[in-house]
Amino acid sequence: MQPDNRKPVSPGVKAALEYGPLIVFFLAFMLLRNRSVTLGGTEYGGFIVATMIFVPVLALTTFLLWRLTGKLSAMQLLTLVLVVVFGGLTIWLNDERFLKMKVTIIYAIFAGLLALGLILRKNWLELVMGEALPMQHEGWMKLTFRMVLLFAGLAIANEFIWRTMSDTAWVNFKTFGLPVIMFAFFMGNAGLFNRYALDKKDD
Repeated sequence: MQPDNRKPVSPGVKAALEYGPLIVFFLAFMLLRNRSVTLGGTEYGGFIVATMIFVPVLALTTFLLWRLTGKLSAMQLLTLVLVVVFGGLTIWLNDERFLKMKVTIIYAIFAGLLALGLILRKNWLELVMGEALPMQHEGWMKLTFRMVLLFAGLAIANEFIWRTMSDTAWVNFKTFGLPVIMFAFFMGNAGLFNRYALDKKDD
């Protein structure tokens, strides 16, 4: 097996590839939200056209991430699969509900998997993130429980917003609300990280 000679990807490039598709979707939607486009004899609203742009852009950036880093996280792979499936259904059926439901499904899956891990006493979050964030096992258990609540709450919030509010409100929630909530969550758990952090000399 040949050694991987890839150079580390700069944080700026990585962030651009990870969040770029979402920004592209936001910009396309804001530009086209009050317009309709006719393609192949079918009329599509701005949300659907933005989805047509978003799906291939996400596929391309995910491929580039894989080529640059040599790996993809489970979350990135699951997101890509669900975006392609539900984004494809959104376009094919000309029904924006499918892409909106995708967010609920992603967070529900993560909440369910982490909860199952707690029940089985197998901390999958620690297996995935333990190298980047060394913590004692007890710390990982507490963080996992909190993330189950977070993901379940986000799934419920997404359902409430897309079913009761405008497309613009949902796009703003997806583009800005979700990243801010995730950032606030991890900042709010800084005390837990410090309390259960492993010293480098510890095994």
